[in-house]
Amino acid sequence: MSKTGSREERELVKMLWDADCAAMRAPASGGATKKPLPDIIAGNGKIYLAIEVKSSSKDRIYINSQKIEALLEFSNIFGAQPYIGAKFLREKWRFVRPEDLYRTKQENFRLDKELAFSKGMEFDELLGKSKQVKFSG
Repeated sequence: MSKTGSREERELVKMLWDADCAAMRAPASGGATKKPLPDIIAGNGKIYLAIEVKSSSKDRIYINSQKIEALLEFSNIFGAQPYIGAKFLREKWRFVRPEDLYRTKQENFRLDKELAFSKGMEFDELLGKSKQVKFSG
């Protein structure tokens, strides 16, 4: 996967536009500015999303706590729903709420592939187009 995630960001922006959502990559996300910007901002007049995009070829993604804090701050100011958009190699996108992430001993966050697929939402579910049936075992 691309180191910066820009390919995945562009893919997700295209998916959002194809689903009738206006979407854009935040040009200064990733620490280039002091402002708390997520990777992607999207909306359709009914739903507003702020998405921090992460991808991995492994089964685990680590996320710096500053990224999550910035995502939450932006979402609160903008009125958006915050999500981590996770793209694991050869898997569909999953969207996880920040509060569902695992907090590490170093005060950062971790997203395991298993958690992404048990608690995370699929793309259509994120947009309110379908509900995923989850069975507890």
